[in-house]
Amino acid sequence: MIIEVMKSKIHRVRVTQAELNYVGSITIDEDLMEAANIIANEKVQIVNNNNGARLETYVIPGKRASGTICLNGAAARLVQVGDIVIIISYAQMEMEEAKKHVPSLVFPDDNNQLIK
Repeated sequence: MIIEVMKSKIHRVRVTQAELNYVGSITIDEDLMEAANIIANEKVQIVNNNNGARLETYVIPGKRASGTICLNGAAARLVQVGDIVIIISYAQMEMEEAKKHVPSLVFPDDNNQLIK
């Protein structure tokens, strides 16, 4: 049996931009992507803590160490700059593999920077 489990999570980052007139996606600081084991074009779920909105999109790498979290296209209608969001990716795997799987969890600071 194949099940879907959380692969990665960037917990409580602040939206820095919302660009409605863009093709669509979420732009994420490459440092955060790397720390969370998320790659370009990967499907992610975005959960907005401020208004409860949930959406799915794909990832575009943003400038390293910039703290960028930008919702693009239609997703920009579901956030405001300053909102706190959680970014989650999932993976499908066999049940036994899933039992041993350890997700990559990232808890950035208030400026969307990795805590060192």
